[in-house]
Amino acid sequence: MRQRLPKMLVVLLCLAVLAVGVWHKEGYHMDELLSFELANARFTPWIVPTQPEGRLEKFVKNEIEGDSAGETFGNLAETVKDVLQNRGGSKMLSYKADVYEEPVWISAEEFREYITVDKGDDFQYLSVYFNVKDDNHPPVHFMLLHTMSSLWKGTVSPFLGCFINLVAVAGILILLMGLGRRLMGPEQGTALGVLAALLYGLSAGAMATTLLIRMYALVAFFCVAFFFIHVQKWQEEAFGQKNKLLILVTVLGFLTQYFFLFYCLLLAAVTGVLLAASKRYKELFRYVRSMVTAAVIGVALFPFSVSDVFSSGRGVEALNNLSEGFSGYGARLKAFYQILEGRTFGVLFTPLLLAALLLFWYAIFSKKPLWEQKQKGIWWMLCIPVPGYFLLVSRMSPYLVDRYMMPIFPFVILLVSALLMQGLAWLLPERMAGRERGKQAVILAVGGLLTIWQFAGILHYDGTYLYTGYAAQEAVARAYSDVPCICVYEGVGYYENLIEFTSYEKTLLVKPEELSQRRDKESVTSLDRVVVLLKPGVDDAGIAQTMQEEYGFTLEKWLFLESVHGDRAALFTKATAD
Repeated sequence: MRQRLPKMLVVLLCLAVLAVGVWHKEGYHMDELLSFELANARFTPWIVPTQPEGRLEKFVKNEIEGDSAGETFGNLAETVKDVLQNRGGSKMLSYKADVYEEPVWISAEEFREYITVDKGDDFQYLSVYFNVKDDNHPPVHFMLLHTMSSLWKGTVSPFLGCFINLVAVAGILILLMGLGRRLMGPEQGTALGVLAALLYGLSAGAMATTLLIRMYALVAFFCVAFFFIHVQKWQEEAFGQKNKLLILVTVLGFLTQYFFLFYCLLLAAVTGVLLAASKRYKELFRYVRSMVTAAVIGVALFPFSVSDVFSSGRGVEALNNLSEGFSGYGARLKAFYQILEGRTFGVLFTPLLLAALLLFWYAIFSKKPLWEQKQKGIWWMLCIPVPGYFLLVSRMSPYLVDRYMMPIFPFVILLVSALLMQGLAWLLPERMAGRERGKQAVILAVGGLLTIWQFAGILHYDGTYLYTGYAAQEAVARAYSDVPCICVYEGVGYYENLIEFTSYEKTLLVKPEELSQRRDKESVTSLDRVVVLLKPGVDDAGIAQTMQEEYGFTLEKWLFLESVHGDRAALFTKATAD
């Protein structure tokens, strides 16, 4: 217990600091609110202004649900039979949703049903499964988010998604401490594990990973767990037996985010080469068999993954990026390197990385290496997949954002910390005439200074994913909850404002031309007041003119002109004759 207490305190300290960040989170990226919708909207993966109720949602409501469990089961059995017999001509696959010619008003209650859970649709994992099949991501994270929403019904809050992330980060911290011992033995390894956990847990990367309500914290955990299992099995020569946990982690990582494959395949390739080079052929055969088994299980559980990777919009985009070779690659590498720098050690990243690489290079050619012969395999497992993942993601990712690098933040920090500690432990005795206490004091001092640096950095976190200021925008929506809202947008920008739409009486989602050319003018002209929410890129003066000339409204006052998403909102009232 005495040995575990410091480790527990490290985990609790890091989680407490990260939880402060969660406490200050006010708003959401549109993808975060899309996560809530995919997790909680009943068989309706997308909010479509001309189709408030999804096709599958309507079918389930009208054709599956019965007055009793027996009737529902009977309807489901008949539907399965019909699909098997008639395929595309079956009633379910040919069922039509109510699609309107132009956008229609959507009530606050309908928006709440999109992103929250009530007693009628809690723990409906089949709905989550069918929702995400139309997305480009596998289902595990969305199912966990649906579970949290089912436990806390009728609400959307940062806690629901960030709690999943905090648990994942806690798992990463625990695994990092275990990896320290695996890399450097029980004595120095304990110090390395604690240091790596502190440096990661107090990093801007861990904060961003915790705050973003998407699947990246979870996939980071599965990557670290995947590596930990490989290290353990390599040391114990155990790839030939009890591989169920290895298969489970591989399947769960794959079903969380497809970028897991980059790290998984790279580490698997390194492991295969090491096993073959060590003539551990029996272990190699069973390891390959386990990886193939995991692939078959993963695809069988979510067969839509094949089309997601090879033929979906995102999949084709990633493959096209890869096919471009070195075109624009330098700029992408620079952008992602800057992300690694900012999310790990800040301005110290480059000098720390250079020092670590010099030690690594020296160790390879030195007659007195940094590690024992039996540990070399572990170091290759750590050192090769991480830069490989960095190079692949830099080439294939759709956007130059930090989320795609989140899975390797803990590896980068562990690698730099391990090489520095191992290098200091190796070099210092030459300078200190064997004074062990002095050597330990220097290592602790370096580790302490780095920890202080990380803590100072996280106190000045750049605010990404906090969306500070959005609470004021929500307050406006609550203050005008008895007033309809017209959201004028370009693209699909209205996803950023789903929380507000649960407050306004009802909302009309329209593009500028849809507002000016609307045929159903009566549904707008019949109103006395309306809040007009203008998304970025929309012409304020043009919309004000449309509201006056087409609908008889005048701008009474601006409710806000600046927001974290670049929105503006104004109250329009019915014009009165002089």
